[in-house]
Amino acid sequence: MNRVGIVAALASEARALAPEHRDLLVGGEVLELEDDALLSVSGMGWDAAHAGAERLARAGASALASFGTAGALDPALECGAVLVPREVRVLDGPALPTHARWREAVLAALPRDCQVSDGALLTSRVPLGTRLDKAIAWRETGCVAVDMESAAVAQLAAAAAVPFLVLRVIVDTAADDLPEAVLAASRGGAVALGRLMLGLAIAPLSIPAVRSLARRFRIAGGMLRRLAEPGLPARRALTAQYWPEAR
Repeated sequence: MNRVGIVAALASEARALAPEHRDLLVGGEVLELEDDALLSVSGMGWDAAHAGAERLARAGASALASFGTAGALDPALECGAVLVPREVRVLDGPALPTHARWREAVLAALPRDCQVSDGALLTSRVPLGTRLDKAIAWRETGCVAVDMESAAVAQLAAAAAVPFLVLRVIVDTAADDLPEAVLAASRGGAVALGRLMLGLAIAPLSIPAVRSLARRFRIAGGMLRRLAEPGLPARRALTAQYWPEAR
């Protein structure tokens, strides 16, 4: 049986796919969704995503998808824009293509009122948190957005010779600086509320920026839920079985 295995870094992202499961844990068991897809909440970063993809492969996934949020590098991309990239890149390796027919099916199924891009996605091992970092990455790579997980999933999919796809929604734009308190709280694979509160106590002037970022996450989360709603075209395309020989 062909089954899509979906890696989401954060439980908040994964709940768009499985809203009935409020107890999703990072690094937990593989969850079987109602449309026979498999879900792994990996935690943030390369190693965590690779481990999550491995769990899905062991559970029988015959295709892999990276699902969640990303940061924009292209100044034209707005918060809430949908990214279904044609390829994933890293700074020190070859581009990794996504599955063409699967990608085209997902693109065709997206809501008509959302901003959409199929530009390349950069996976970075470190956060790109400033406007300058993003501008440099945009100029040097041509990638339209950045995350910290997709290329790890892509590499495992390539090694296993199974189809691979990315579906991400933009949170922070190219013009946004991520607050240092958020970056510090995000180290280690998940957002640590205690570290975030400590960072805000040390630098209270960053509180408005954190609130702004929280609003952006709500916008992106709302789009993720739209895309993942069971029975709707985008969800069906994401979990469908597009496995032709030609990749």
